[in-house]
Amino acid sequence: MESITKNRQPPATLRRMVARAYGPEQVPDADDFATELSYGFFNALYRIRLRDGAQVVLKIAPPADVALMSREHGMMRNELAAMELVRRRSDVPIPRVDFVDLSGELIYADYFFMEYVDAPCFGIAAEAGELPPEVVEAGFEHLGAVNRALTEIVGPHFGPLEGPGFATWRAAATAWFEDVLADGARVAVDLGRTYDDVRHAWDEHADALDDVTEPRFVEVDLWMKNSMIRDGRIVAVIDHERAMFGDPLMEAGLTGLDLPGFPDPAPFARGFGLTELTDSQRTRRRLYTLWLAVTMLVETTYRRQPQAQVRWAGEQLDVAMGLLGRPR
Repeated sequence: MESITKNRQPPATLRRMVARAYGPEQVPDADDFATELSYGFFNALYRIRLRDGAQVVLKIAPPADVALMSREHGMMRNELAAMELVRRRSDVPIPRVDFVDLSGELIYADYFFMEYVDAPCFGIAAEAGELPPEVVEAGFEHLGAVNRALTEIVGPHFGPLEGPGFATWRAAATAWFEDVLADGARVAVDLGRTYDDVRHAWDEHADALDDVTEPRFVEVDLWMKNSMIRDGRIVAVIDHERAMFGDPLMEAGLTGLDLPGFPDPAPFARGFGLTELTDSQRTRRRLYTLWLAVTMLVETTYRRQPQAQVRWAGEQLDVAMGLLGRPR
């Protein structure tokens, strides 16, 4: 996915980054040592072949001069915090982090090197038809089970992993949602309706958020393209930058409960252990769908995405608003 947030670097700079991380003896001399990995919407991602033939992955945060949405500042640091938390408090497989540079000395952006997981990206392989339907279903169910394990991690507060925290989920979620609306208003994103109309849809149902009383670890973006699969099993979860302490029902794998353009969530829900939703859970899930839809539409301006993506995101917002009793 193309985006102006992708901080691509020339080979000479990539070699200097390798030297800092692994030492000068591992600096590649071949011309084809770096391959950009195209999946992902935000960071630049490279598979790097070191001089000894070992492969690693380099992830680079956006350039300092690119406008970001409010909650996107410092996302790589949030990802590193999430990976450390998952490593310490669960058995969920994630790549090993080899080296982190937050100094801004080589490039004016954060970056880190991590283990290369020799397995297909689940979402890309499924999309390309490389996996039989039964393997896709089993993998998605296993991803739900992975999600259940992650949500066993209980945090000290609601909101960002390292704060500032909120005492209630309603306060944290509403503050986050208001930030997205403010981001959209700042660059005059057309939501297809007034911002107050969208805000009222949230406010009318926000009391359901009070039923969430324990801050659980949520990846937020745990979908098939953020996992690696081998032999029908998830062998690594990647892209932890949006993780927070909140309500597990907001996880991306459940988006298909409300938006038909997303994968059928039934296998994921089975793995997660989710059956019938209560009225409160259904309302909360619809609020999270609204949150996601507004975010996707606002992102199109910040990422300078094509009009086809703008139209698609607007359609998702229309569905979300209709689910909350405010059809166009």
